[in-house]
Amino acid sequence: MRGGRGGSPTAVVDDVALTDEERRRVAVTAGTSHAVFVSVDDGRQGVPGASLRFFTAEGELPACGHGTVAALAFLAERAGGAEYLATLRTAGRVFNGWCLREKAQFRAAFEPGPVDLREATPVERELVLPALGVTADSLAPGIRVASVGRPRLLVPITTRPALAALDPDFVRLRAGCDRLGLLGCYVYSVPTPDGRVAARMFAPSIGVAEDIANANSTACLAADLAGRGIADIAVDMGDSLGSPSTITATTRHGSSGSLVRVGGAAQITATAPLP
Repeated sequence: MRGGRGGSPTAVVDDVALTDEERRRVAVTAGTSHAVFVSVDDGRQGVPGASLRFFTAEGELPACGHGTVAALAFLAERAGGAEYLATLRTAGRVFNGWCLREKAQFRAAFEPGPVDLREATPVERELVLPALGVTADSLAPGIRVASVGRPRLLVPITTRPALAALDPDFVRLRAGCDRLGLLGCYVYSVPTPDGRVAARMFAPSIGVAEDIANANSTACLAADLAGRGIADIAVDMGDSLGSPSTITATTRHGSSGSLVRVGGAAQITATAPLP
């Protein structure tokens, strides 16, 4: 959320015996782009634990950043207290998540894991940029392919107005992303000196034409910008969809390399049984 409003509605469900097809239908029934299924476990070393699975209408995802933030808010609300720490498990990963209660909201953060970065190839640029509607005069230097499990294209744009004006050809974009094996395209404005950024995430290949908030792609951007001397960013998303969102990310250097922590504010807005 941003300033107590907006955000990306996400269905958070106590995991039950559902087929994957039934899980895909939950997001559709709830009217959300994503659903996260939570199974609480014993954790480790006295820290609560939970396993998370993420679904869109198209199928299962190995990771979902704003779904993780939503799950942490869900778990923290249930646990009570001002602070919450959990060991989280997703497909192939175990990591920590944190949550602070702030009146009616929760501020959650987690470590998405190592970010792989490389330069985009000419083929990737030629297949994706025209479909996005990005022109030579609006494109800034530094296109990258980044991954925290699945690769996506990070595309820098010169200004916020140029970003807001984008009107992608989603059929063409999906075809290009499918051919290249990309999750989607994260298009962002050149950061201000204090690390403020605007971004839009287009992911038609997973059934989400435009994502209101995308934390894992923001973590990818944070890792990329850290190499250019920007360690802390705040990324505004969702304005084009009428649901303002802000994701924060911080990168620090540790003994094993760069460590990214990403998160945002969440609020539980409704509770209902599965139909």
